[in-house]
Amino acid sequence: MAEHDEGFVLTTVDSITNFVRQKMVAPMIDSKPVQFGVNWARKSAIWPMTFGLACCAIEMMATGASRFDIDRFGAGVFRPSPRQSDLIIIAGTVTLKMGPVVRRVYDQMPEPKWAMAMGACASTGGPFDSYSTMQGVDRCIPVDVYIPGCPPRPEALLYGLMRLQDIIMREAPSAYIFESDGTVHRQRSFEPDEPHKAEAAA
Repeated sequence: MAEHDEGFVLTTVDSITNFVRQKMVAPMIDSKPVQFGVNWARKSAIWPMTFGLACCAIEMMATGASRFDIDRFGAGVFRPSPRQSDLIIIAGTVTLKMGPVVRRVYDQMPEPKWAMAMGACASTGGPFDSYSTMQGVDRCIPVDVYIPGCPPRPEALLYGLMRLQDIIMREAPSAYIFESDGTVHRQRSFEPDEPHKAEAAA
């Protein structure tokens, strides 16, 4: 009976906590000033993970060097551990054998997290239409930004980073509030910037 009571109490506490998060904290976080501040802080302090798989990694290293200086955008702190990273840049060819490893590393990253596919190989498999090459890393992890090129220049990576910052500024911070089952419900659809264009397209 004691175990049942304890489980009842914990379930009630979880229900109350989730109610407070969803009904009180989420509307406050999604207000315009707080949303702008939270998203600005997130976009200005992106910590990428060092995950170079092939030749695109050389361009990624060049982007972090003094000539291009990715640290101007707050993304120069490359971390060796996925548990300290916000962004994973898949730079290079992903083989089918490497796919589960990429997924495991991505799952170890804490929310909020983002992913970029750098280069033709990470985006679509590139010129390697073979039995061993994954035809796009989006088959194992969700990708936010694709950077074309073989290999893309450092300027292309910086441009992709700026587009990722635009995505972050349009996200709802409350999308990362955890439910009791431990899943994260992210908002992947955004309101159009100019409603009249969206209506004209429809």
